[in-house]
Amino acid sequence: MNQFFYNVLQWISSWAGSWGLAMIIFTILIRLILTPLDIKSRVSMRKTQKLAPQQQALQKKYANDKEKLNQKMAELYKKEHINPLSSCLPLLLTWPVLIIIFGAMRMAANEQLLAQVADILNGNEPVLEPFLWIKNIWMPDNVFRAAWPDEAALKAVADTNIWMESFFKNLNPAVVEELGLTAGSFDKDALAETIKTIVAKMQELRPFECGNSSFTLNLVIAQWTVPNIFNGLLLLPILSGVTQIIMTKVTTGNQAQQPSPNGGPNTGKFMQWFFPIFSVVICLGYSAIFSLYWVTGNVLSMIQTIVINKVLDKKEQMAAPVAGEGSVR
Repeated sequence: MNQFFYNVLQWISSWAGSWGLAMIIFTILIRLILTPLDIKSRVSMRKTQKLAPQQQALQKKYANDKEKLNQKMAELYKKEHINPLSSCLPLLLTWPVLIIIFGAMRMAANEQLLAQVADILNGNEPVLEPFLWIKNIWMPDNVFRAAWPDEAALKAVADTNIWMESFFKNLNPAVVEELGLTAGSFDKDALAETIKTIVAKMQELRPFECGNSSFTLNLVIAQWTVPNIFNGLLLLPILSGVTQIIMTKVTTGNQAQQPSPNGGPNTGKFMQWFFPIFSVVICLGYSAIFSLYWVTGNVLSMIQTIVINKVLDKKEQMAAPVAGEGSVR
């Protein structure tokens, strides 16, 4: 599946002319495919929210009998033809899709990063992939990370096969001999030292781009170095957190403030802050193309939710007079 999604991304990029634009188009396609599940989830969520008064009454009545409470809750759901898990289905499907897409983007990032490293070692100017304010989309959108491949990014490339395929295919034989690279250099036990050798050589060849820093920010608990050619402005990580918060509020509405159906503690507030913090941390360290996917997905999810809610509101308003006429008769 990783290879399939990677091929799709590569195909879109071939005619879009940009990996960043390709990722936005790709994300739109994914959201469109998941739209039927989003609609089903939203309908189920609305039905569940309408049961809130009855749920609260049951929780109050059977506060000291959890087994009886669960039984009555199940009977209520059955009577109203509601599956409480159906509203979670899109979320359950989103995570496997996210993992697969992440794998596909890692494949693309690994291939492109190692090609850039090979260009540097061969004495050539590497072909970076800029997008908007980002100088190299295969590196994080982070003012504390270089635009050119650095040691942290190369350590994330754990696939020894792609190292050998890229280097022995793209590196000049003289460079391979100078660095003393062999198949054994890319074994798991030797890869860390090999990366250090490669990074040291890149810094020797291109000290301004790969080595020196413009300044270092010393804090009490950390030391942050800003490279001469930093890659981004931290905008995507910040946007990932902000859009995650807004998306959660738009998607759940007042559901997070409702009591838990089984009478237990509500985890809504925890999830409201966990996912934004988690997304910021992830986007700070991984390639900007992944951050772009995350932010675009959040924005599209918000738009979808607003549109779906408006359509469902209109349907309920149109159905309300019909129900009223029936009760009069």
